Amino acid sequence: MTASWEEIKTLCDEAVRFKTASVCIPPAYVEPVFKEFGKSLVICTVVGFPLGYTYQPVKLREAGRALTLGAKEIDMVINLGDVKNGDYDSVLHEIKAMKRLCGKKLLKVIIETCYLNEEEKKRLCGVVTEAGADFIKTSTGFGTAGATIADVKLFKQHIGPGVKVKAAGGIKTRDDLEAFISAGADRIGTSSAVKLLSGGTAAGY
Repeated sequence: MTASWEEIKTLCDEAVRFKTASVCIPPAYVEPVFKEFGKSLVICTVVGFPLGYTYQPVKLREAGRALTLGAKEIDMVINLGDVKNGDYDSVLHEIKAMKRLCGKKLLKVIIETCYLNEEEKKRLCGVVTEAGADFIKTSTGFGTAGATIADVKLFKQHIGPGVKVKAAGGIKTRDDLEAFISAGADRIGTSSAVKLLSGGTAAGY
C-alpha cells in the first residue's frame, strides 16, 4: 500500500460527495481519517488482509484497535488454509469471535472465491450465516480473480436471510455495477467508484 495521506483524503472527500456506504482504508489511516472526517463518513478497514492466515488473537486485536479509533465496519479475511484442510469449525469460531467483538458494527467476511471450489463456497455460506456475520464478500481484489456473477448468485442461494452480499474485485464498468446488483449483490466494492458513478470506465483490474 503506497497511498499518501493526501490521496487518502481525496478518496474520503469523494466518498462523502458521492455518499458511498463506507470508505475502506488501511488500518493505519483509521485514526487520522476519523479525526478529519468525524461523523461525515463511515470508516471501514480490513483485518488479516490480504491472505487471512494471521493468528486469530492478532486479527481480534487489530480489529479492536480499529474499532476504538473510529472504524464502523470491519472486513476480515478468513484463513483459507483452514478451508482447504476442511476445518470449518475453526473458520466458524474465528468469525463468531470477530462478530462478538464488532457487536452492532458491521462485519463483512471475505472468502476469496477465486481460490475455492463450488462446494467450499457453499459450505462457507453456511458458516458465515451461522457465525452471525452481516455480509459475505467475494474477494480482496488481490487474488487471481475478482467477483463473478455466478458467485453472487450462488451466495444468494445458500446464505441465510440475515446475511447480505458484497461483490468486489475487477468491477470496471457501469454495466458491471448494474449486472452485479441485478444478480443480488447488496453492495459493490471497487476502487474506481467515482469514475464509474460519473459514467466512466475503470482501467486495469
